[in-house]
Amino acid sequence: MTKYGLRARVITLTIAPTLIVGVLLSAIFISNRYQELENQLSVTGQAIIEPLAIASEIGLANESRENVRRLIGHTHKQFSKYVRSIAVFSGQNDLFVTSNYHHNLDSLAVQRDLPIPSKLQVVRLQDSLLLRAPIRAIGRFNTNLDNEQPIGYIAMEMDLSSVRLQQYQEVIAVCVVLLLGIILSSFFAYRLLMDVTHPITQMVNMIDRIRRGHLDVRIEGKLLGELDTLKNGINAMAISLSEYHLEMQQSIDQATSDLRETLEQLEIQNVELDIAKKNAQEAARVKSEFLANMSHELRTPLNGVIGFTRQMLKTQLSSSQQDYLLTIEKSANNLLTIINDILDFSKLEAGKLLLENIPFDFEDSLDEVMRLLAPMAHEKGLELNLRIDPRIPPGVIGDPLRIQQVLTNLIGNATKFTERGHINVSVELKQYRDENLELQFVIRDTGIGISERQQAQLFQAFRQADTSISRRYGGTGLGLVITQKLVQRMGGDIGFNSRLHQGSTFWFTLSLMHTDLPLIQPIDGTALQGKSLLLIEPDGESRHVLSERLTQLGLVVHSYPKRPDTFERTTYALYCIDANDVPEPEQLLDWASNADDVAEKVIFCLPTTELALSEQLLQSGVAACLAKPLSVRKLIEQLQGPVQEPKLLPPVTEVHLSKTPVTVMAVDDNPANLKLITALLKERVAHVVTASDGTTALEKAKERHFDLILMDIQMPEMDGVTASQEIRKTPLNQYTPIVAVTAHAMSGERERLISEGMDDYLTKPIEEHILEQVLHQWTHTHADAFQPTTPLIASNNGNMSLSVDWSLAMKQAAGKEALAKEMLHMLVRSFSAVEDIVQRSLNGEVIDLLPVIHKLHGSCAYSGVPKLKKLCFDLESALKANASIEDVEPELLELMDELDNIRQQAEPYLENN
Repeated sequence: MTKYGLRARVITLTIAPTLIVGVLLSAIFISNRYQELENQLSVTGQAIIEPLAIASEIGLANESRENVRRLIGHTHKQFSKYVRSIAVFSGQNDLFVTSNYHHNLDSLAVQRDLPIPSKLQVVRLQDSLLLRAPIRAIGRFNTNLDNEQPIGYIAMEMDLSSVRLQQYQEVIAVCVVLLLGIILSSFFAYRLLMDVTHPITQMVNMIDRIRRGHLDVRIEGKLLGELDTLKNGINAMAISLSEYHLEMQQSIDQATSDLRETLEQLEIQNVELDIAKKNAQEAARVKSEFLANMSHELRTPLNGVIGFTRQMLKTQLSSSQQDYLLTIEKSANNLLTIINDILDFSKLEAGKLLLENIPFDFEDSLDEVMRLLAPMAHEKGLELNLRIDPRIPPGVIGDPLRIQQVLTNLIGNATKFTERGHINVSVELKQYRDENLELQFVIRDTGIGISERQQAQLFQAFRQADTSISRRYGGTGLGLVITQKLVQRMGGDIGFNSRLHQGSTFWFTLSLMHTDLPLIQPIDGTALQGKSLLLIEPDGESRHVLSERLTQLGLVVHSYPKRPDTFERTTYALYCIDANDVPEPEQLLDWASNADDVAEKVIFCLPTTELALSEQLLQSGVAACLAKPLSVRKLIEQLQGPVQEPKLLPPVTEVHLSKTPVTVMAVDDNPANLKLITALLKERVAHVVTASDGTTALEKAKERHFDLILMDIQMPEMDGVTASQEIRKTPLNQYTPIVAVTAHAMSGERERLISEGMDDYLTKPIEEHILEQVLHQWTHTHADAFQPTTPLIASNNGNMSLSVDWSLAMKQAAGKEALAKEMLHMLVRSFSAVEDIVQRSLNGEVIDLLPVIHKLHGSCAYSGVPKLKKLCFDLESALKANASIEDVEPELLELMDELDNIRQQAEPYLENN
């Protein structure tokens, strides 16, 4: 809205009323005067024409034209100022006589088709006034003239020019008066402005000077009325501001003095903080070095313990020997888990923990966790139950290892702090939209619970709910911290509810993607449709979960908490033994001996602590003995498959592999590790050369060529990086692949070693399947020993990496050749849609490539295509960082070439598919 000043308002409010009133009065006066002048002319015309009409009657009746002409001519001359022309017309509407002749005489006459006027007519023309009056015959005895038929009529045209001139003169006079009124009003407005705005302007200027700090100025002089009151108020305000300014200046001086002292203290504190920062950085560096050294020093002996234990397990052993070795391996793995917890915590704290995004079978992954934790629960007499929402699809995409790690921590804690009762694990589908699954995992126990005071410390590092817990139950206090950070890194949330002595409920949510890839053979319950099953399960929760799951597969389930006295014979019977109340062996054997009377096939489900009874139960007529918690997949396989007699100790079969005809040098300063890696290599390659330090390795590299070198990093005298750099300078092994073998598992170690010249990276303890992959990748031209049934294909350009790695595909398919071919076939079939979308994007069409690349990346995880998987990972990372199509155009073109390479190399594998 426009804002007007005081001057404009005064002028407007003073002159506007005068102007409005003057204009209105002038308009009214001129309008009335205008009509009055015209009416006056009309009256004058009537006064002239009516006597003429009477006087012209005799001349018209006697047809004395001359007399009538003299009469109207004299009248025309007398009133020539107003009259333009006078004409007399006969009763036949013919011109009788006129006072003057002009071209427009016809306009004086009445139209031929109209009767002559019987009374006075006044017609207003554009610039004249036309009057017509009837001429009637006056009889001697006729007194009613209105009824006398006119013998003619007289017409007179009067000029309006004189009236117009008088009207214009009066309009001019009115405008002059109006202008004088406006001038007089402007004069009074000016006087008012001089009396009001000048003092106000003076006040404004003085206030502006006060604003700029001149507090000693005052407004002088006597002003009118309220303005004088305003002047006194402004002067009083200036005096108050001056006093306040003086007080404020004193306060500022005091505050400045205090601030100087504070700044001096802050400078001292900044110096102290800088020292503390350097100390903290040094402590962080020492912590990192400590973790790295601890990782190396602990993993190095563990490498030997776990490795040789696994080597011993390959030999023929007695039952007790195998049990001892499994215990050693389990203890070593537990120690390795503690090390991994500490390293995971360090990676999470630094934000460098990388998550996988691969397809996996959801139910199978959870069953694996339950099987792992079952012995610990059953040793304490606890029931461990798993319920999975049937709406959850079998194949999902995510990080199965980290999900298992979270579940292992939460279920392990629940088992650790529960003395009796059960532990229930459930997974619910909260939302399923656009291939995205939102899942909620809930772990409930009947353990000791957590008090409100202790709950605040639950997710703190190296802290447990009670200081006595670490002594009573063990643990590092990192499990829940790592669990919380892992869930948050995977985009989920975690929480818990607990009351002291009433158990705890932990829950967390995750978002996973759905995949249709065939990960494992799906459960086929077609053959079980309509068949009956007798379920004996003492635990109510376990009975409900198992009954619900079997009913979904089409079985007719009759469930009981204990063996009924009488029952009808069924197709199948399943005896589940409560871990907290195991019947006597004689009773179990009695049930087993009467198995044929109960059902066609009877299966016992035993706690892991009672699996020693399996052999006796099988000999008594039981079809199979399974371990709790029961895997539905294994149960269905037993119900559908033939009865087999399992052997407690499977005979050891020697694996005869044709060794790859290559020469590999292993370098390690630890004799146990060197011996282990030598044993693993001799099973797979033809020639193995060992070196106990970097100097020896360099001397041997000068003497002969090696196809591959496995190099330890931390060694005395010459470390692995230096030795590798020196070996690169030798002519015989200038291009030999060198793989770093180290117990360092810290984040960034792989990148550092590869940037310093290493070709690949292996961590201790060495996993055999990973060692095979490394050997296959870097010695693939001699890799016939690793072929399954189909010959390995070399890449088209003959470089060092394959587009299709069949041995990797077989390992990812758990050694099932048909499944590996099917997964590779599904991957190749998806290429056409990917190529179409990528090509459209390269042509300039706006397309979101991230979902396409993400889906392709997930499909690569189990198809033996490492190059494509790495390329998809790089593209997905770039697109998540909002890279444009122009930025990733080289990678997209490389992706298109790689898809063609895979198509060509996959043909031999898919010929019979």
